[in-house]
Amino acid sequence: MIPAGFENVEQQLLVWMLAMIRPGAAFLAAPMFGAGAVPVQLRLILALAVGIPSATAANMALPAAGIISVPGFLMIAAEVVAGLALGFVIQIAFAAALVAGEAISNAMGLGFASMADPTGGQSSPAVGQFLSMLAMFLFLAANGHLTLISIIAESYRALPPGDAWLSFKAIGGITKFGGLAFSAGLSIALPVGFALVLVQIIMAMIARSAPTLNLFAVGMPAALLAGILLMGMATPVMADTITHAIRLALDQAQAIGGGGG
Repeated sequence: MIPAGFENVEQQLLVWMLAMIRPGAAFLAAPMFGAGAVPVQLRLILALAVGIPSATAANMALPAAGIISVPGFLMIAAEVVAGLALGFVIQIAFAAALVAGEAISNAMGLGFASMADPTGGQSSPAVGQFLSMLAMFLFLAANGHLTLISIIAESYRALPPGDAWLSFKAIGGITKFGGLAFSAGLSIALPVGFALVLVQIIMAMIARSAPTLNLFAVGMPAALLAGILLMGMATPVMADTITHAIRLALDQAQAIGGGGG
């Protein structure tokens, strides 16, 4: 793809820059790739490695009016939207783990406990951080990162550069898929959360029968201990639900990359 002379070097560099936009936007929105701990230089190298072969196979060319024109801006905008959509649906599956962690933390009495989130750079519940790390390990174990890269590369066939605008069906599919963050999150938290609700009911009955009992001195340690034990027992079940959410997200990204939704 390198030109024989130097007369078209500038045009070739612009083509390469356009080729980096879609994978770069996808990696920015996707989990793990878009983490704050990942250097920007690494993301640029990955975007270049994925974008150049894909753009070459799709015969990407600059607009006839040039990159600094209305067709050029529209082409860039379409590439950005397509890339962000592919990465965002994967992020939704990881958001389900955070929603589950928030629900379990509140039930355990750990709503006040938070720790630094290396992926987002902000604080998140301790249980949510644990489930988020579990989701990342499951994503890597299932080769989800490689599947995402292949989806980005294959998307150039159904969404060629210059005509990569998402259909209304695809946008509606992303909107409906956003409900997964809540439904899957509650499904992940259900085994532990329901048991902790029973613990809270039992502690309320004990406090009712013994009014002099200090509920905060007894109830919170009991809920915390029960939550830790239940988390250890229910982790395999929660892992299966997280894996299912990740598979649904990859299927949704495959549908978007295929021009559907």
